Amino acid sequence: MKKRNRKGRYAAGLILLLVFCVFGVWIAAKGITKDKVGRVSNINLGLDLAGGVSITYEVKGDSVSDEDMKDTIYKLQKRVESYSTEAEVYQEGANRINVEIPGVTDADKILEELGQPGSLSFAVPKEEKVAENGEETTQTTLETILTGKNVKSAKAVTDKDPATGQKQYLVSLEFDKKGTKAFAKATKDNVGSSIYIIYDGEIISAPTVKEEITGGECSIDGMESYEAADNLASSIRIGSLPVELKELRSNVVSAKLGNDAIDATVKAGIIGFVIVCLIMIVFYALPGVIACLALAIYILMTLLALNGFDVTLTLPGLAGIVLGIGMAVDANVIIYARIQEEIGDGKSVAASIKAGFHKAASAIIDGNVTTLIAVVILWLKGSGTVKGFAQTLGMSVLISMFTALVISRFLVKTAYLFGLRSPKLYGKERKLPTFDFVRAGKKYAVIAGIVIIAGLAALPIQKAMKGNILNFDLEFSGGTSSTITFEKDQKVNDSLTKKIVNEYEEISGSPSVQSQKVKDDNQLIIKSVELKRSQREKIEKTLTKEYKAKSVTTENISSTISNEMQKDAVISVVIAAVCMLIYIAVRFRDLRFGSSAIIALINDVLIVFAVYSIGRLSVGGTFIACMLTIIGYSINSTIVIFDRVREQLKKTESSQVRDIVNSSISQTLTRTINTTTTTFVMILALLILGVASIREFALALLVGIIGGAFSSVFLTGPLWYFMKSGFGKGRAGDFQKTNLKHKKRKQNRR
Repeated sequence: MKKRNRKGRYAAGLILLLVFCVFGVWIAAKGITKDKVGRVSNINLGLDLAGGVSITYEVKGDSVSDEDMKDTIYKLQKRVESYSTEAEVYQEGANRINVEIPGVTDADKILEELGQPGSLSFAVPKEEKVAENGEETTQTTLETILTGKNVKSAKAVTDKDPATGQKQYLVSLEFDKKGTKAFAKATKDNVGSSIYIIYDGEIISAPTVKEEITGGECSIDGMESYEAADNLASSIRIGSLPVELKELRSNVVSAKLGNDAIDATVKAGIIGFVIVCLIMIVFYALPGVIACLALAIYILMTLLALNGFDVTLTLPGLAGIVLGIGMAVDANVIIYARIQEEIGDGKSVAASIKAGFHKAASAIIDGNVTTLIAVVILWLKGSGTVKGFAQTLGMSVLISMFTALVISRFLVKTAYLFGLRSPKLYGKERKLPTFDFVRAGKKYAVIAGIVIIAGLAALPIQKAMKGNILNFDLEFSGGTSSTITFEKDQKVNDSLTKKIVNEYEEISGSPSVQSQKVKDDNQLIIKSVELKRSQREKIEKTLTKEYKAKSVTTENISSTISNEMQKDAVISVVIAAVCMLIYIAVRFRDLRFGSSAIIALINDVLIVFAVYSIGRLSVGGTFIACMLTIIGYSINSTIVIFDRVREQLKKTESSQVRDIVNSSISQTLTRTINTTTTTFVMILALLILGVASIREFALALLVGIIGGAFSSVFLTGPLWYFMKSGFGKGRAGDFQKTNLKHKKRKQNRR
């Protein structure tokens, strides 16, 4: 009776899972509301895939410093991230700033919500004596105590009134060091009076000072709604820009890379998915089939989550999801390899399934938690592309954990319960001979060191030969923006756009060319690396003569990834690495585990950096995505090995540390090879079928994935061992069998 009830529960669970999948596919295809919420075609796409609104502002005044321009661009970037983390802000020419927001088509609405950037000041009433008609009178004026430059942040918040317990809406303000000092003095002198917030000459708020405020943070209460609080915060944020801006033009623009980019990447994903499924079935038999089903559910849930959480998807993000398919296999590989090991040790299939999931859980959870730590830090401290990448990565990690530990577990147990119990159905364990990885680790360290030194040495050489240490792309170095205008009766179609892009690539000598069509207009915007005067003249002549262009205007544009954003990315990665080190050290109760893992991550990043340096690959937004992907991928492999070392340390004498390291790496080597293979397949599909802008990204990832696998096998374990043994102290007797064989070989040679 108990068995029947169990079968009934699992059958009901299987039906519910099937209903969820059917319902999910229906939502992905059709949507669930009149606005088709949930539909895959409604996923927000970035400027590179779908276009959006482009707004150009002109700076007022002639004496604006470069520092003020950079500060304005950075603050505008932070402002427009409320619409999308993938929004771009960059300088055009000497006195213009472009704002591009993906996924929107109503330029007027954006302009209205964004506000007209103007001057902002905080003022207090001041009485002055003036002479009028020979008589002295008192006149009240407003004295500025600080300006928008002193405002670090302004945001709407919801809180509870401590007296009444009712919901209240506030505007939270934070000032810089100078503003904190000025605001403290003003609040001390004006308790009971108002401080006026003046925006573009108009008083937009006059909150009353209740007490002296010295900490540089305060809140404005009495707002009638959250919308009112948000509007006031918005005006303060946009008014805190260092310069005044005037709207020059606004356009709705098309995708930078066109539909070909999406089609090619999706095609690569489908082909890669099929090959990954075949590999899983060959290696793991029935569990391999279940892994494919879990992967399909992972893809479905990812598509629904992208829409549900309003994530903006860019080409690197799309490629990251395709890559995620290969990485999502990892948890399944760890579990199924464990099940095969247990069956190989003579346990029953039922006991092997239970033990396999139980023993694999710690490695899966630890590996994903370390990645999620990085995700949280990147989301909180990063900006722009980094923040968007963190959002997509975090979502993928959580979904892959759920599908592996819940969906796969349920399906495997269901298959067993309904009669699929033969050990042959669960594949055959592939035992690899134990190898002295500790000894080989020294050789790997030398080879890796040579590659890293070569990459660093190439920097000054490239600087002397090419003018830049790296081949910086548009996002990092800026370039040239050309606005090409045609006659009204000439259509700017995809065919014409491709031909013009090819001309720019040939003349500039760089594949980093982006194109955007202006909606309902006969204009085409081309962005490329900076063109010399002779190149500009040549392209203008070609366009007017061969393509019948009416006019071609060119302007230099700044990088879309500002120095501040680059600094944010570096700081985020450093903080993330420190937090991962602490987590691994606490979780494994040994700081040396964390230290060796971080050293291996640095090694992986520097090897990929060497590829960019020596190979002169384009360093742009995808460069950041590539480095972050390598960090997330490599740490997982390391955690799996460390988890096995930790497990064996509990069973074996601590004096046999070298044996433990070598056997742990050998036992997990099949998993490392299989996971690397599936991920390699997905990236190779991107490399072969992807558009030009994604191929260099895929090439660097291939090197990073292979390098990460080698460092996990030949660097992390041996490095931990050398740290534990004091780099040479007390190593005798740790690997006696190998040493004896080595001595015998020496004697035979003599």
